[in-house]
Amino acid sequence: MLEHKDHFHGSDLEMIERIYGIKKEEIVSFSANVNPLGISPLLRKTLAEHIDCISSYPDRDYKELRETIAEYCRTSPEKIIPGNGSTELISMIIDIKKPKKALIIGPTYSEYERELSLMKGKSYYFQLKEREDFVADTNRLDEQLRDDMDMLIICNPNNPTSTVINRSTLRSIMDICKERDIFVMVDETYIEFVENRENTEGIPLTDYYNNLFIIRGVSKFFASPGLRLGYAVTGNRDLIREINKRMNPWSINTLAETAGKIMFKDREYIEETSSLIKKEREYVTERLSSLKGVSKVYAPSANFVLFRIDPEYSNADLMFDACIKRRMMIRNCCTFPFLDNRYVRICFMSHEDNRLLLDVMEEQLS
Repeated sequence: MLEHKDHFHGSDLEMIERIYGIKKEEIVSFSANVNPLGISPLLRKTLAEHIDCISSYPDRDYKELRETIAEYCRTSPEKIIPGNGSTELISMIIDIKKPKKALIIGPTYSEYERELSLMKGKSYYFQLKEREDFVADTNRLDEQLRDDMDMLIICNPNNPTSTVINRSTLRSIMDICKERDIFVMVDETYIEFVENRENTEGIPLTDYYNNLFIIRGVSKFFASPGLRLGYAVTGNRDLIREINKRMNPWSINTLAETAGKIMFKDREYIEETSSLIKKEREYVTERLSSLKGVSKVYAPSANFVLFRIDPEYSNADLMFDACIKRRMMIRNCCTFPFLDNRYVRICFMSHEDNRLLLDVMEEQLS
C-alpha cells in the first residue's frame, strides 16, 4: 500500500519500478499527459535521414526553426524564442523580470512557484474554487490583482483542472494587467488539445500587449519530452533582445532543431491527434460520470480530466494502488495546492487502454 508521503508524477516511472517491482516498460502512464499516438510518423520516418546533422553546430539564430514554428502558430518569426524545453523559458522569464510578488492561478503546475522562490520572489495564489468547477472568476481575479503584484502566471488549459480561459476573457485580464503594469506569463503547453482552440490561444494577443509572454513545448501534444524543445511568443522586442543576450548559445541541439522543422508540418498527425482526443474525452468523461463513487467530474478542455472520489467509496491513494498493480499509472492530486486525496487526474490514452482503466476503477470503487 502507498505511503502518504509517496506520490508520483508522470515521469516517475523509475521510482515506480523500484517500489512496486514493475518494469517501467510495462506501465501505461495515464499521469504523463502525453499524446497516446506517440511521436509524429513523419518525424519517425525522416529524422534518421538527418542523423548527420549532429556533426554540425545548430544555427545560432535558429532561423528556419523559428520560421517553421511561426507558420504553425500563424505569427511572425521575429516573435518566436526557441528554448531548451518550456522549463528553460519559464526560468528565463522569471529571472529577467524578477517579480517580487507573483500571482499564480491554481491549483496548477508546481514549477512556477519553484522558479519564483529561486529568484527570491513571493508566490501568491488565486484559488480556483471547487464550487465554481475550477473555472476562473474574473471579478475575483480583478480584486486580487493588486497594484503591488508584478506578475500573473496562467496555465491555459490549466493542469490539473483541465479548465480553460477563452481569448475574450484573457483579453479582459490583459487589460487589467496592462493598466496596473503587471507582466503576464501564459503557459499553453496543452493548448493544441483544446477543441476550437482558435477561440482560446493567446498568441494573437501578442500583437496588442507587450506585457504578454506565451510559452509552449512539444512534450505533450507531439509526445517528445526527451527532445527538450520549447518556444515562447511575445511582441515585446526589447524583451526578445534581452532574452537573446542571456540565452546560452546553441541551447537546442541539432537533432531537436531538425525534429522541430519536421513535426510541426505533419498535418495528418496533428488532425488525427485532435480527433482521437475529442472522441476519448467524450467517452471517458461520460463513463466516469456514471461510476458509483465518483462524486464529480470536471468538464475537461485538454487531454486529461480531473475528478473527485466520494470518500465513502475510496480515495486517491487506494485508487492509485489498485491501478498501478494492474500496470496503469494515474495521478493522485493531493500534492497540488487546494486539492487532497479525493482528487484524481487521468489523461486520455487509446480507447482500449481507457476502457481497461475505467474497468479497474469501477471494480475498486465497488
